[in-house]
Amino acid sequence: MEHLYSKIPPTKLRNQNERFRPANTSSKFWLWVADRFFYGMLENRFFALRYKGAEKVFQRDTSAPTILFAPHSNWWDGIVGYNICNRIFHHEIRLMVEELNRFPLLRRAGAFSVNKKSPYASMEALKYSIETLGNLNNFLYIFPQGIIMPPNYRPIRFQTGLAYIAEKAAEKYGKVNLVPIAVNYAFLRADRPEVLVEFADIIELTKSESKLDRKEYTHHLENAMTHICDNQFRDIAEGNLDDYETLFQQKLKWYRKIEQRLKKIEIKGSGV
Repeated sequence: MEHLYSKIPPTKLRNQNERFRPANTSSKFWLWVADRFFYGMLENRFFALRYKGAEKVFQRDTSAPTILFAPHSNWWDGIVGYNICNRIFHHEIRLMVEELNRFPLLRRAGAFSVNKKSPYASMEALKYSIETLGNLNNFLYIFPQGIIMPPNYRPIRFQTGLAYIAEKAAEKYGKVNLVPIAVNYAFLRADRPEVLVEFADIIELTKSESKLDRKEYTHHLENAMTHICDNQFRDIAEGNLDDYETLFQQKLKWYRKIEQRLKKIEIKGSGV
């Protein structure tokens, strides 16, 4: 069976030097293409994308930069992150992508490269992350686990990159907003899975608080994301989904429409 998960990042595993590539979103045409392409990908594969708690992000201090951080369990996470930033919050995404040389067009949508062969090799991406936060039209979207992990894996453990970026951004810009996100892919009552996204309370880090123990702050952020992910998992298990808003939902297929009609038919003596 294919080895699904590796604790070694791809760039370190392949041991190939790749030069740093920043995001390049200067073309409105390519942004238009990315918007429709990535939204269409979700619509083609999922029955719906639903989200909860977005008002917390809308009510943030908009004079401070914002970092969204989420678990990373599968290939769709980056596409979901793009649509969260672009379709829900109407901001450009800045997203670290390993081996970006294999998908160079992703730079046009807001991706930038990261080389995880060593902490030194990763530093250019970390510094760029801090710089790009200076443009308040950008949301930095991070997978702080650093590698793809199994769905709902526990304990959630982060690398220290997120705490480093938050610390330096708070020093540079005076304050930074950090938003833990829970993302789940679940079959509910439809014939295709749904994407469920929940935004936790904003964590604010100010310049006066930025002289911190990076490992301790990393644990603080780990606990915040674990809390929102566990809450969401429990809500899904108990069917508590009434508070979710809908970004999109597919129309029922013809066979589901027939099923709905059949459910309304009462057959005498059938006991149904």
